[in-house]
Amino acid sequence: MPTSSRRNFLRLAGAAGGGLAFAGGLYPFTAHADPIRPSSVDMVPEGKATTIWYRTPAVEANIIQEALPVGNGRLGALIGCDPADDFVYLTDGSFWTGGRNDTLTDDGQLPYGKDDFGSFGLLAKLRIALPGHSGDAMSDYRRQLDLSNGVVSATYRHRGTRYRREVYISHPDDVVVIRLTGDGKHTGTVSLSGTHDETTAGGNGQLSIAGALGNGLRYAAAVTAASDTGKVRVDGDKINFVDCHELLIVLCGGTDYSPDATKNYREPATDPLAVARGKVSAAAKVSATQLLNTHVADYQRLYNRFTIDLGNSSPVQRSLDSWSRIAVRYTDKSTPDPELEATYVQYGRYLTITGSRDWLPMNLQGLWVHNNNPDWYADYHTDINVQMNYWLADPAGLGENSHALAKYCVSQLPVWTDVTKRLYNNERNRFRNSTGKIAGWAIAFSTNIYGGSGWVWHPSGNAWLCNSLWRHYEYSQDRDYLELIYPVLKGAAEFWQARLITTKVTDPDGTSREVLIDDSSWSPEHGPDGKGNTYAQELAWELFEEFKVASRTLHRDVELAADLAAMQDKLYMPQVSPKTGWLEEWMSPDNLGETTHRHLSPLIGLYPGDRISADTSPAALLDGVRALLTARGMDSYGWACAWRSLCWSRLKEAEKAYQLYLTILRPSLNNGNGSSANWFDMYSQGSYTIFQIDANLGGSTAALEMILYSRPDVIELLPALPHAWAAKGSVSGVGARGGFEVDLSWRNGKATEATVHSVGGTTTELRAGDFRKRINLKPGKSVTVRIS
Repeated sequence: MPTSSRRNFLRLAGAAGGGLAFAGGLYPFTAHADPIRPSSVDMVPEGKATTIWYRTPAVEANIIQEALPVGNGRLGALIGCDPADDFVYLTDGSFWTGGRNDTLTDDGQLPYGKDDFGSFGLLAKLRIALPGHSGDAMSDYRRQLDLSNGVVSATYRHRGTRYRREVYISHPDDVVVIRLTGDGKHTGTVSLSGTHDETTAGGNGQLSIAGALGNGLRYAAAVTAASDTGKVRVDGDKINFVDCHELLIVLCGGTDYSPDATKNYREPATDPLAVARGKVSAAAKVSATQLLNTHVADYQRLYNRFTIDLGNSSPVQRSLDSWSRIAVRYTDKSTPDPELEATYVQYGRYLTITGSRDWLPMNLQGLWVHNNNPDWYADYHTDINVQMNYWLADPAGLGENSHALAKYCVSQLPVWTDVTKRLYNNERNRFRNSTGKIAGWAIAFSTNIYGGSGWVWHPSGNAWLCNSLWRHYEYSQDRDYLELIYPVLKGAAEFWQARLITTKVTDPDGTSREVLIDDSSWSPEHGPDGKGNTYAQELAWELFEEFKVASRTLHRDVELAADLAAMQDKLYMPQVSPKTGWLEEWMSPDNLGETTHRHLSPLIGLYPGDRISADTSPAALLDGVRALLTARGMDSYGWACAWRSLCWSRLKEAEKAYQLYLTILRPSLNNGNGSSANWFDMYSQGSYTIFQIDANLGGSTAALEMILYSRPDVIELLPALPHAWAAKGSVSGVGARGGFEVDLSWRNGKATEATVHSVGGTTTELRAGDFRKRINLKPGKSVTVRIS
């Protein structure tokens, strides 16, 4: 993390289990000082900006597949851009039903319903109607998401007159901004509605809704409009505008959620309606140009940290709209489209920037739902999905966007710890610790924003969340951040110290020895319960490794670290089955689950872990890993293809990794898996599909893993570069573990030059094929290396 970011990192104080004091204040939906406004900003001009674009508006019935997303990390919205009847579906990351959910079901597990566990939902809908702008009089329509500037826009002609609208959500101003401009006049209405039968109120130049969910969460939304020309006035439950050459519409909403367990995750002092009204009023007083400059400057501060060039596409490919383009790429597998494949990475970065900025991380759908009944409640799934959401951030130059996950875990920790102590060892829980010991914290497979867990207990989930938090420390070497997450790491480590049990195993040479194994658990999400599952053993090993480094770095809990190190040495580590030739998933030579199952749980030591490495692991172990990965297949759900691609990259099998990357990009047709028109990844449910953001982010990560593989003390260039990208390319700002960023160029499949920047790291080894060079740097310094 750059020094300035470290200084500004939000400090949290307090002890786990006893409440946390948040020095930075409340969840961002509060009044705040006016943002600093740049006098100008260097927007990337039309023709040079990276975009995804379409020739038609989104159809509202297909909103999740066609509408374009905007967001600022707290607010999210889906935009249709229909000139005559536009829609904006608004979300707030804290708009959740449910609660603490700490009453066990009859089998010792946790409830998993919309009212008890809870669900993410849709806050409000906005409509903009221009009745005359429809029909045969329309021409030259183009809708696009400008990834370079962070703006959705639509341009068209009506009876030969040019019109434009642009939409974005400003993080500094914390509002949705919609601007209608052009050479003609705009006449129409703006309306606002809630999603829980609220009454829309009009007055003082605004429309608003307000209410409270069944769990007591208060919420509100407000909208206003302004113009220097024409007439704008509130008329009942609508805003009417007449003959406006330019119209500025400002929308905001939020809740009284607070990330503070001691307040039961509420802030009584916050009046959501007053805050929403205040924010739209303040923004509407600022010129549209100033609002845009402020937004773009803030957005580009993150977006411009990274670039990617995988080669040139053809003029014919560039002429295709984005939905047609992925369809053609999937149909014509022999003709690469490198600019398309690079744009997909930038789209993943856009979703990270717009979906993860503040206190709450991205859930199964990021910030973008279109109703109040999302599948799996759009929860935080802790056995791959929320973790995959954050695999991209650091490699793609967006490390600070991973802070939302860390802040979330810290804010939930007091309740997770309390519930674990009271409920985890309940005699009805089949995953309880048979030792009778309990310490630290545990969660279920699903979590909400109130400290609540749902579905069934997930004893390995704490270790995997810690692995995701640890990744950012490895990339940044930021001691302040490590101080923040240390209580989370320690609580998870203490849980595993209490959980592991001793058993005897016989090695192939006949030697008997005592080992430590996980108690009864599940290998997600298939097969029987079992002890010593590979998934759990690998995660425990990684957790103990992380805690050793954290303890040594912060000079804390030396005795605990030594005890865990001794336990790590006694952990049973998986073997290759003599029956299947695969790495064992269960502590058994038999495969007890589905051969082609979507999860790669037993390969977690290969990715995202480091215990298994193509460079250092025994050949027999790697053969078992490769055999299991081969058996899983080359097709599955998007996130499963992303994980497979990452594993093949770790094994340095470039073409298999690339094939799976292209499978993620395939068009979703006939309710099948793949990318929708707006490039959201669709998860097939047979008769319908749902959006899951993890595949977008995991797929983008897979592309970067083919280009750079970093692990403790090593940065390897082009470990799995596919033939399609080999001719010529470059990346800049790629994060590397150990505290580095790398700029890299290549030609004809070989790295030619690399610049290594220290963002906190001091030493690493740079590798490219047979090339080796030791790098020693002071923090903040750089070195350029010519390779061939």
